Amino acid sequence: MKACVNFRQRAMLRAVAAGHAEITCSCEPDLYVDGLPCCDQTAARELVRAGLLRAARPGRVGQRVPALLTEPGHAALSDQLDRAG
Repeated sequence: MKACVNFRQRAMLRAVAAGHAEITCSCEPDLYVDGLPCCDQTAARELVRAGLLRAARPGRVGQRVPALLTEPGHAALSDQLDRAG
């Protein structure tokens, strides 16, 4: 099953793929883009729960670490780009 993401979630995935995002180590992670908190933390958490992005490495609870796009995240992003083209 392919993940269907909306415009805002695609923008979040693109920021992660470009290396501009950090995520907090938490059961309810927060996403930061270029050091600023993401405007839709609910959408960011949905992306984590869907397995499209994750923390690049372990950290202390609440610590910010780089966010990493997973293989399904890459697939969801490229699938959306293919549809747009």
